[in-house]
Amino acid sequence: MATVSQFDVIRRPYTVSPSSAAREVEASSMPDVTGIVFVVDDDVSVRESLEPLLVSAGWQPRVFESAQRFLDSPRPTVPSCLVLDVTLPGVNGLELQKQLADRTDMPIIFITGHGDVPMSVQAMKAGAVEFLTKPFNEEVLLDAIRDALERSRALLIQESAIRAIRGCYESLTPREREVMALVVSGLLNKQVAGELGISEITVKAHRGQVMRKMKADSLADLVTMAASLGLRPMH
Repeated sequence: MATVSQFDVIRRPYTVSPSSAAREVEASSMPDVTGIVFVVDDDVSVRESLEPLLVSAGWQPRVFESAQRFLDSPRPTVPSCLVLDVTLPGVNGLELQKQLADRTDMPIIFITGHGDVPMSVQAMKAGAVEFLTKPFNEEVLLDAIRDALERSRALLIQESAIRAIRGCYESLTPREREVMALVVSGLLNKQVAGELGISEITVKAHRGQVMRKMKADSLADLVTMAASLGLRPMH
């Protein structure tokens, strides 16, 4: 007989196609929220020139002279990106990038006056979206920031959607989770009933509850949601 302990929820990249739950989140998430652009550069002239440029572009600039000052600042829950100098006192740009590896919703744009190919390759391999050498064209930087903020917005919406789906899943009873795991594994109601030792009518009732609580529009939708939660197939 199958039990809840036979499958686990594991973290995986969010790949859910729009379901009722996901669409509700997307429709209500961050409508026209002004993006925050963090700038970390020890050159005061760079900070003073970028701040008004970012304001004129319609974004919220937050400038810091060191990585530590930036790390000590609050983390935003709105679209954001980081314009980061490579050479910094104390923690340098590449080291800071490593510390922010879990912040995929905050893309990094590197700027440097002393860049080389190995350095840029290292930064890009670690996930940077752009690597600009000073002096850089303002429009090139603004375009990079614009793309980074759009990427940040999309990731934050996806994260909100997966949290909503997890919330729906947590509302399921242990038996409903068992039924869901078997259904998304491809078993028919009769087979699920045999696995769990219950009647087919009871399976149908649990299945209906699962679809309602998960806000799934179809079986295919439920399968995709299960995949996004990392539910391991029962068979």
